[in-house]
Amino acid sequence: MSQTPEQSVLLSEDPPIDLRLSEAELEETRERIVSFIADLADDAGAEGAVLGLSGGIDSTLTAHLAVEALGEDGLHGITMPSEVNDPDVMSDAERVAHDLGIEYDVVEIQPIAESFFAAFPEAEEDRTAAGNVYVRTRAVLNYFVANAENRVVLGTGNRAEAMTGYFTKYGDQAVDCNPIGNLYKQQVRQLAAHVGVPRDLVMQEPTAGMWEGQTDAAEMGLDYDTVDAILAVHVDGGLSRAATVRELDVPGEAVDRVVELYERSAHKRSMPPAPKR
Repeated sequence: MSQTPEQSVLLSEDPPIDLRLSEAELEETRERIVSFIADLADDAGAEGAVLGLSGGIDSTLTAHLAVEALGEDGLHGITMPSEVNDPDVMSDAERVAHDLGIEYDVVEIQPIAESFFAAFPEAEEDRTAAGNVYVRTRAVLNYFVANAENRVVLGTGNRAEAMTGYFTKYGDQAVDCNPIGNLYKQQVRQLAAHVGVPRDLVMQEPTAGMWEGQTDAAEMGLDYDTVDAILAVHVDGGLSRAATVRELDVPGEAVDRVVELYERSAHKRSMPPAPKR
């Protein structure tokens, strides 16, 4: 698939593998996700959907597809900044809402988070624990609005995040569905470009916004093109470790890191266990 550097959604000139879809596959994927969202809301007897708008590519793509499925009135966006979020990214979230013409609210969640920190101050300095408070607070607000307006809550998780456990349990995955949940990050960027998302948002550095300066790549130790490739070939595809290293030309340590993330996060991808009867 020949593209100029300005058109490409790849993070590097020579990624380990090209997972981009054909034009026909892109359009089929778009139609399938749009139908999925519409059917989900209809089956639930809901009057639309609620979506947390972060300004990132996942929520932006999901918003575009949701408006196509439900119409402008069918989607209620909520932007929920805290003191650790980049103001520019939060303004991107509002920009997406304006571009799509949807109703949206801005809810400052710092005061809510502070009430948790005050209730258990011993954990406030734990960066991960505090970051998860922000994420779970957003989930509660999403469902608060959804319950009040008879709407479903749309998630924004993609396959790379789900397989590596890069989400907060009962936080950003406390949702009714994940419309883009079967797309690798590379394909998320590609589909976003296909549906008309501005390029600066398509190629934005991914971050969960859990603390200042946090990025997905720094936390995982690998960029998404490498994570996507190892997941597709080794975890999903079943190729051996040695063959994966040869085929992708990646270090064995990178394969081990992705496998570690996948295995360590297995509990996040299943219902809470109970003892056998």
